[in-house]
Amino acid sequence: MRFTMLAAASFFALAACGQPSRSAPAPEGPPQISMTEQVRSEMQRVNTARLTVAMPETMTERPAPAAAEGSTPAATAPRYDAGLVRVQTLLDRAHFSPGVIDGFDGENVRKAIAAYQRANDLPETGRADDALLARLEQADASPALVPYVLTEADVSGPFVDVPTEMEAQASLARVGYESAPEALAEQFHMDADLLQTLNPGVDFSRAGVEIVVANAGGELSAQVARIEIDKAALTLRAYDAADRMLAFYPVTIGAGNTPSGELEVTGIAFDPTYNYDADELPAFNDNSGRRFTIQPGPNNPVGLVWIALNSDGYGLHGTPNPSLISKSSSRGCVRLTNWDAVELGRAVQAGVPVNFNAGGDQARRATSRG
Repeated sequence: MRFTMLAAASFFALAACGQPSRSAPAPEGPPQISMTEQVRSEMQRVNTARLTVAMPETMTERPAPAAAEGSTPAATAPRYDAGLVRVQTLLDRAHFSPGVIDGFDGENVRKAIAAYQRANDLPETGRADDALLARLEQADASPALVPYVLTEADVSGPFVDVPTEMEAQASLARVGYESAPEALAEQFHMDADLLQTLNPGVDFSRAGVEIVVANAGGELSAQVARIEIDKAALTLRAYDAADRMLAFYPVTIGAGNTPSGELEVTGIAFDPTYNYDADELPAFNDNSGRRFTIQPGPNNPVGLVWIALNSDGYGLHGTPNPSLISKSSSRGCVRLTNWDAVELGRAVQAGVPVNFNAGGDQARRATSRG
C-alpha cells in the first residue's frame, strides 16, 4: 500500500513499517512451571462469574496502582470484580472496546456497554448486569481468562527505560516496552495491575512459566467504510459499507485544535516515527524552536499506528498510556489504546470519511445512571 505522506513541516513524519502482530505467539511446548492451584482456581472463578445486580458504586473507580514491576503479593492485591472482567473481555472480543481490561466499572466500560446495547436492541443503561453478560455469552462463549506460557520472546525484550520528557526519548534507538509485564498487559489488552494480581509471585523474566491472561483480541470482520467521532462523549464508532457498526472505541481528543465536520483518511503507518517541531505546534505553547525525532516503538508518543487525515498534522493514533484513554486531556490528536488503533488501522484505508461532531448525549445517558 502507498501511504500519503504528510508535508515536511507537519506534526508527524510517518514510517511505513511492518504491521505489529495482534495474535499471541504459540506456546513453546508444555510449561516448565505450571500455574498454582490457587491461580487456576481464580481463573475458573472468573470464567464462571455472574453479575446478578448492577455494579455497586464502590467499584466505579480503580484503586491507586499497586507496586510497580515484579509480582503483586496476593495479600495486597487490589480488589476487582470477576464478572466485570468477563464483561470487559467479551466486549473487547466483540470490538466494543472498554479500554483496558481491569475488572472495574467506570466511564469507558459504561460507554462500551451502552454502545453494545444500542447496537443489539437492548435497553440502553450503560450498566453491567447479568442480562448483558448472557447476551455477550450467546454471541461468544469463549472463556474470559486462559492459560498462557511465557516464551523467550516475551521475556527477552529488549526492554528500555523510557524518559518522561519527549526530547530525552529522542536518544533511544527504539521506544520499546519497559518490562515484560507491560508488554504482556498490552498484548492481552489488560491493565498491568490486573495481570500481576492474577499471577501473584510469578517471575516474568523466565520463559516456560504458565500464567493467566485475558482472552482478548480478534480482527474486524469487514473493512471500515466510515468513522464517527463524538468530541463530547470521547468515542469513536466505525461502520461498514452497510452502515452496520463494526467497532466502538473510547478516545482522548486534543483540546483547542480539534477539527469539526468531515475529513478523510489519507494514509496509515504502522510503527510510526514522531517528529516534534515547536514552530508547528502552537497548542503546545512552546516557543523554543526545538526540533527532534523520536524513533518508533509502542511507547512512542503516537504509539503503534498513525492514521493520517487531510488536515495538516492531524490524525488518529495509539498511545503509550492506555489506562488514561478518555480520562485525561491531550494536546495532540485523537488517541486510542495501541491495540484499538492497530485493529482500526488494519481495517481502514485512504479515502474513508471521518466525521467529527459535538454529540455527547449517549455518553451522558450511560454515565449519569447509577
